Amino acid sequence: MHKPLLPRPRAAGWRGSCPVLGALALAAGLLLGPTAAQAQAAAPQASVTLAPKRAEQAEARAAAERDFQAFARRSLEAHGGTLPEGFPLQVNDLQELQGAQLGPGFEVHTIEPQDLLDPRAELSRMARPTGTWRFLIQREGRALGLATVQKFNGRWETIAFGAAGLAQDVDALMHAHGNAERSNLRFIRVFQAQSDFLEVRGERDGRARFAPLVSARQSLLLQARAARAGAPAEGLSEPAEFIDALRTAVRKNLDSFR
Repeated sequence: MHKPLLPRPRAAGWRGSCPVLGALALAAGLLLGPTAAQAQAAAPQASVTLAPKRAEQAEARAAAERDFQAFARRSLEAHGGTLPEGFPLQVNDLQELQGAQLGPGFEVHTIEPQDLLDPRAELSRMARPTGTWRFLIQREGRALGLATVQKFNGRWETIAFGAAGLAQDVDALMHAHGNAERSNLRFIRVFQAQSDFLEVRGERDGRARFAPLVSARQSLLLQARAARAGAPAEGLSEPAEFIDALRTAVRKNLDSFR
């Protein structure tokens, strides 16, 4: 049996876009300064600040590697080459697991409802890390799914494999908007709005723009709005283009639990 995804309490109203496993979402990255001089001045402090985060990512990745190898081995031993119904990764045959490996990994960020509903708050500044990491599982450049890793009692463990659709959506946007190290990206999930965004920070101006993922495009009706405006729904957006819809979705979700 595949490990179930442990829900966060504030996400109780949403199981995610994957029918087999809920999906947390991706994030992490260095926020770039607006000028080269400022970046150089801040470099020593940034290195100190980022060192624990890099160590945390390395530990989480090691756990994901360990657990994925065990998962692949158990799956092959139990099913051979037969693909069981409801298998969480998008493969045509279980033998494909032998050539699969981990790709980029990111920490999940989220925004608390009370912060989002504050009209004075800046969207990018409201995002906070959750302590959950996710890693793409890839084979020959194709995203098969995600490994979700959390820390329990001082030990990193993979709590779920799956979310192939989310993995492919994220992978495509990362290639379209990320730099070589993907350090200009953060993946932000607003649980109460059932919406995921990839924050993309400009390399030159340090300005944050957002690429709505499928969940946000559907939940906030961004696809329909883009079609009416004659604009692509998959492009980068300014917060002003979707913040009202995002806040409305959060209010409706909160009201439904009162």
